[in-house]
Amino acid sequence: MHVISLFNSKGGVGKTATAVNLAYLAASSGRRVLIWDLDPQGATSFYFRVKPKVKGGAKKIAKGKSDLDDLIKDTGIENLDLIPADLSYREFDIRLSGEKSTALKKMVAPLEHDYDLVFFDCAPSMSALSERVLRATDLLMVPVIPTTLSLRALDQLERLIDDVKTGDLTVRWFYSMVDRRKKMHRELVLGAKGAARTGSSKPLTSSIPYSSLVERMGVERRPVVDFAPRSAPALAFRDLWDEVVPLVSR
Repeated sequence: MHVISLFNSKGGVGKTATAVNLAYLAASSGRRVLIWDLDPQGATSFYFRVKPKVKGGAKKIAKGKSDLDDLIKDTGIENLDLIPADLSYREFDIRLSGEKSTALKKMVAPLEHDYDLVFFDCAPSMSALSERVLRATDLLMVPVIPTTLSLRALDQLERLIDDVKTGDLTVRWFYSMVDRRKKMHRELVLGAKGAARTGSSKPLTSSIPYSSLVERMGVERRPVVDFAPRSAPALAFRDLWDEVVPLVSR
């Protein structure tokens, strides 16, 4: 079982859209997939039309009063399950701060016989939960908008990873919400400035374009690779998934 986390301390960079579309593609390929929605806003849960079985799930997990098995729900998509979020996740990092840094890793370990991939859709923050996510993750995927501030957030994340000493963690970043009408976006995506980066993470070659179709996921409540499979963003997500497959097949 491999754990893939979509993480960035900045909000609105495409974490959830990427998690939802990659998980759908993984399930469509025959892999058994679970998404854990760790964001109290619950966007992933909304996209898949899934509500929590029990409200306050994060509190029960942190107190050891609930196994993850009790919280898993079927999305209605073959091979794809979900642990939905609720507002109790806004306190999850506080409740985990008193636990060992490997707490999240131990929580998902019993699922290794049931799933091939687990996706964490993370909230935009750097917190006690962030450190536990890093220690539980095999592949950290970081969507980055082609802007100076977004790249600065990537630098900060790299420093956090160095501080946490995550061992075998693989970190890959990619450009997201790319608007080729903007000069800076074009320059960075083409590598005029992005190639000069010296951080420990490595870039993926795929990039996800800015598109109203991705925003329409909130209306359709389905992945864009499902309702618009031949669109530019859907093809971009497929290219991104093709790059991910070798990283989680070892």
